[in-house]
Amino acid sequence: MVGSGWVETNCCDGSKKLAHIRGAFRKKVWITAGDLVLLGLREFEDGKADIILKYTADEARMLKSYGELPENIKINETDFVGEHGEDDIDVEFDIDEI
Repeated sequence: MVGSGWVETNCCDGSKKLAHIRGAFRKKVWITAGDLVLLGLREFEDGKADIILKYTADEARMLKSYGELPENIKINETDFVGEHGEDDIDVEFDIDEI
């Protein structure tokens, strides 16, 4: 979030754009870092866009499976359980020292 309804977005082509969250959309949908959004590009301003839609995680997975998104796109960047898995966690407790 940059402020006043503006966010900095990373596009699939590697460019960064400053995107505006529209008024009614801003009050109804919360956008956080790592969310996948649909941008409406502005013809009169190259570096700016408008956020039209926020995809849910299920919608983003479906778009990726249909081949509409590049393979390097991470769907849930904040979801660490899916990357590591529960079996990879190795924790040992030494109860005798307590």
